[in-house]
Amino acid sequence: MRAERLRTTGGYLWRNGEGALIRGAHRYVDAVASRRAVWVESHGGDGTPGLVYAGLREGVHLTLPFLEQRRGSPPDVTRTSSSRPWNRLSAEAAGTDADLVVAGYDTRRTRHLPRSRSLTLPFRVSLVVTLREGTDFLQHVSRKDRQQFARQQRDGRWSLEEATAEADFAYFYDRMHLPTMRTRHGDGARSEDRAVAHAEIFRKGVLLFLRQSGERVVGALCRIEPADRTLVLRLVGVADGDPARYRGGTYTAMFLHVLRWAARHGMSRVDLGGCEPFLSKGTFQFKRKFHPEVVLPGNHFHHKRLRLTVVRDSEPVRRFLVENPVIALDARNRLRPVYFHDGRRPARTDLPWRTAGLASAVHLDLDTFLHPDGPSPLLPGGVTPPATRFAQQ
Repeated sequence: MRAERLRTTGGYLWRNGEGALIRGAHRYVDAVASRRAVWVESHGGDGTPGLVYAGLREGVHLTLPFLEQRRGSPPDVTRTSSSRPWNRLSAEAAGTDADLVVAGYDTRRTRHLPRSRSLTLPFRVSLVVTLREGTDFLQHVSRKDRQQFARQQRDGRWSLEEATAEADFAYFYDRMHLPTMRTRHGDGARSEDRAVAHAEIFRKGVLLFLRQSGERVVGALCRIEPADRTLVLRLVGVADGDPARYRGGTYTAMFLHVLRWAARHGMSRVDLGGCEPFLSKGTFQFKRKFHPEVVLPGNHFHHKRLRLTVVRDSEPVRRFLVENPVIALDARNRLRPVYFHDGRRPARTDLPWRTAGLASAVHLDLDTFLHPDGPSPLLPGGVTPPATRFAQQ
């Protein structure tokens, strides 16, 4: 039994633990285990760019499915997998038949990566809300959301329940969380193992339910990190995974109640979780309404990056880039939103970026960025050519 507890705790901390010690251990293991880079080619339908994900293995389960979803891949997308030597990645990327190569790597391997027509992205970003005395969380959301929240609270239709019973955990995990993951992600659904969720989150945190007219409609399982008084939002779900539960402001209300609970219980921060570094990610756009700060993750993803490289200039590639603005790292290691555009496609400024932690936005002209001899202006050592139309916002 003790060995099982150690395995459960150790596994959770290995995946989610923060601090220099765990990050250093990950970097050592990655250096030893990743002698060769994973290479996965993903072929979509006509009119979609061919993708390659290369590098660290976790990107096959995290990065590639998101890129395929944003590309508009058919359900039966074709993948072929192999491996490549790290020191050949740049040459292999230049010679591939794919249109886009996204390489996941530790910062120690930078010299093996392509530079031309490339941007460096964080592997993932975290969104963290700092709790300050006197903060009015309703000011963080839209006028419509504020009015709806106030009305539902006034009518007594929404209430927060703090649950502690074993049956409450079982209800949340089986009737809310797992069905929601299946509804949203299908066969690609990922989550914490039930035993890990129970031992490392439920027993070391708090389970909250939002009730609407007495019925549990949304649940949030959070872990408490006492060292820095952080509430970490780990698992969420709606009753029976019903997409209709997201409407009517209930999901927004759940997050507002979580923030209020944290403030009332002496927390200093609420970690809303992480996501891919793309402004088109729905999770990013939803969570930015609560005015978080965008930061590099504190766990093993802290030193991991994505190198996005365009191999071929084509209509599908240009459409993909314009439709999916990124969060990139510039030469000074600042997180910056990058909007692509060209003469036919305006930048997608309907996907807003203004959030603490992000430096001013860059509007990157694809005619310059995709020029065969064009530099990569945001990479360390990159030079911004005069012809590049950068609009700082």
